[in-house]
Amino acid sequence: MQSKRLVFITLAWIGVIYAAPAQQPSTTESERYIKESERQWAESVANGNVTVIERILSDDFLGVDPEGNLYEKSKMVADTREAPKRFVSNHLNDVKVRFYGETAIAQGNESWVRRSGSPLRGRFVWTDTWIWRNGKWQIVAAEDLIAPESPR
Repeated sequence: MQSKRLVFITLAWIGVIYAAPAQQPSTTESERYIKESERQWAESVANGNVTVIERILSDDFLGVDPEGNLYEKSKMVADTREAPKRFVSNHLNDVKVRFYGETAIAQGNESWVRRSGSPLRGRFVWTDTWIWRNGKWQIVAAEDLIAPESPR
């Protein structure tokens, strides 16, 4: 009887340990992850890599593009696949991340070069809202605008 009870208690603790949500990483680790993910998203505009988009955007993601249109994760994935036809490059210039508990606000800008059209060069300036949910950081909202390229 004692051995059955011990097995039951052991299995119950294992269940608690594995059912517990993943602990949020430190602010330093979280900031590093968010900045690296933002860099990868920026580069996906020119390389078409949708795996980063699928990983960092939540399923309930909603963004606002530079023209003021709303877009969802599925549209961002589709647009990213086609983006290399329009962009030669896109590089993250700067990103600042601020934390508010299980929410992080990332604001930054990136410089791009188009294959054709006017202007050929420019910048995206954006704000992304990240949340810690289901053991990972993901973007739930984004707002982007196009700005003239900064003088260097």
